[in-house]
Amino acid sequence: MHSGPAITVDRHAPRELTPLDGGEMFRGPDAGTVLDFWRYAMPDLRTNTTRGLLAEFLVHRAVGAVDRNTEWESFDVLTPSGVRIEVKTSAYLQAWGQARLSDIRFSRLRGRVWTPETGSASEQSYNADVYVFACHTARTHTDYDPLDIGQWHFYIAPRALVEATAQASLGLAAVHRICGDPVGYEDLAHRIAACTTHPED
Repeated sequence: MHSGPAITVDRHAPRELTPLDGGEMFRGPDAGTVLDFWRYAMPDLRTNTTRGLLAEFLVHRAVGAVDRNTEWESFDVLTPSGVRIEVKTSAYLQAWGQARLSDIRFSRLRGRVWTPETGSASEQSYNADVYVFACHTARTHTDYDPLDIGQWHFYIAPRALVEATAQASLGLAAVHRICGDPVGYEDLAHRIAACTTHPED
């Protein structure tokens, strides 16, 4: 029986945008520039959301990634060779007053893959080839300098080691056990490359 022509569904795909440089003006009376908005949205690099983006940015630069991933991707950074990297962040200090230092813990290691065509997967999975656990090491606000990249420790492990834990979150001791000693920013790309001999596995 003839099934008829295929039906094409208009998914309202967004057009590609040219990256902004900050000097663009919003169209409106005294609405300011894009740089004004950036200063409003991210004035403090210590907040959890912004600190996470900062860690992703550092990994992105270290591996020479070209574009930033879209928000719905199931991993954070894609290397030029196609290696998928998930970046998890934790810190002892927060942007608010604390009675004690925060425990270092990296959560949401698993997630449901989502695509515009199929929606969310039915089950959570480990969706990166390499996991980078970024720990900000400052323990006093006097010492905390968000512009000092040397205050970051990066622990790196291939997916197989993370997946073998069968955990959705890991503390620092567990991360150290599966990753070994951390590296600084200058050795980050080399350690990631060492975990990706067979990124398709």
